[in-house]
Amino acid sequence: MIKELDILKIDDVMKIWIEENIKAHDFISEEYWKSNYDYVKNVLPDSTVFVYEENNEIKGFIGVMEKSYIAGLFVSNKYHSNGIGEKLLNVCKKEYPTLRLNVYAKNLKAVKFYKKHEFKIYEEKKDNKIGEIEYSMIWNLSI
Repeated sequence: MIKELDILKIDDVMKIWIEENIKAHDFISEEYWKSNYDYVKNVLPDSTVFVYEENNEIKGFIGVMEKSYIAGLFVSNKYHSNGIGEKLLNVCKKEYPTLRLNVYAKNLKAVKFYKKHEFKIYEEKKDNKIGEIEYSMIWNLSI
């Protein structure tokens, strides 16, 4: 069910990426996400990407860069609240002793999810490109 991304399925992952970013970040212009689509698609293969796949359908994914930075965790809207995000996160917790990420403060659902999974806020700052407050969060195996 969870495995590394087959690059031939990158379009499936990107479909989830764009749809879920627009839904989760209704306080950010949809155009922002669309304008970053090609960039993300090009850099995604440079990350470690784990996908949750059932019956040849990708239902969610997590991307890790620089051996500890979660660049994104996304689950297709129709599969929310099925434990897929938690399963993807747990795979990364087994692979990496420390995980970091940034999340917009207004994305309350994501902030709550990461806190539930033992991430701590260590910095609050303004994203100058967007003008929104984001939290830098961290999880350590030893904490």
